[in-house]
Amino acid sequence: MLLSPKRAGIYASALLAASLLVMSRPGTTQDVPLISGGVGFVTSTNAGNTTYIPVISPLLAAPLGNHILVESRATILDSYFPKGGGHSGYTSSSFLGLSYLQMDYIASSHLTVVAGEFLTPFGTYNERLSPIWISNFESAPLIFNLGTMNTGSSVGGMLRGSAISNDHVWLDYAGYFSAASTNEQFKSQRASGARTSLYFPQARLEVGGSYGRLLEETHENFEGLHLWWQPADALVKLRSEFAHGPHSKGYWVESEFHLASASSGMTLRRAIQPVFRWQQTFRSSPDPTDGLPGADTKRADFGLDILFPHEVRINSSYSRQSSTQDTNIWQTGIVYRFLFPTWRGK
Repeated sequence: MLLSPKRAGIYASALLAASLLVMSRPGTTQDVPLISGGVGFVTSTNAGNTTYIPVISPLLAAPLGNHILVESRATILDSYFPKGGGHSGYTSSSFLGLSYLQMDYIASSHLTVVAGEFLTPFGTYNERLSPIWISNFESAPLIFNLGTMNTGSSVGGMLRGSAISNDHVWLDYAGYFSAASTNEQFKSQRASGARTSLYFPQARLEVGGSYGRLLEETHENFEGLHLWWQPADALVKLRSEFAHGPHSKGYWVESEFHLASASSGMTLRRAIQPVFRWQQTFRSSPDPTDGLPGADTKRADFGLDILFPHEVRINSSYSRQSSTQDTNIWQTGIVYRFLFPTWRGK
């Protein structure tokens, strides 16, 4: 998406309005808005062509009293890539967009009401792993678009919370409705869906399922499953997802390895983190709009992440993708995460 002056102005106005709203009433410590996010520089080499991407992704979390929270995250980046067509040199394109802009009403310990533009609650990657300062790999899984309706966000309302929470099991839920919107800045499709998950805190094991239904001219169903196992002091952690759509399906499994346990503190061995992700997609019928490869695809991602002090990390990876032709992909990213209050609380 190219960044037009009109688009940039509207997005900047939305962010400014949200900031002024939450900063107009200084209060006690719990009312202080927080600005967080990440700034990074990413390189990606695919079939010998290298793209350079400087990016900043700021996040705003602003409580208004004890029951209302305003949240927003934006992405601002420039892409520099080869001109192609036998021409030397690089060209560039810019992007500025909101991942979400929502207001949460915390009705009780079991229910939060969300309104606005929010991340579509399908699977786990979209809500938990997509921020640049969290993900182990610079690229999203191949099945990311399944169930998230291609954009990753919805415009409408959502109910979410914890139905059950005790020492043995947690039952979480999220259900949403998205309206159709052709607004240039807040595009969404008419859809609905839900996600539930069971978490066993003693084993640190989570299993869950997702469902989405597209309610446009062609009604389509999407189903998903996820499994996470993250023992507190183990050297190996596991995340996985499966998604099924009308024209394709696929899965990814990601393993995170630690050379030392968490109880040993932030040593050099703990800071070095090998990661591996295996993923496959299967095409059942043609569909150029679902964002998945046009043919059955296998991909192995090998990564080495280094966690430095002061919220700096380097992600590096090599990927081998096999489909109609084999492709080698090299990616590297350096990211700094920032976090600070908008003013000093009392």
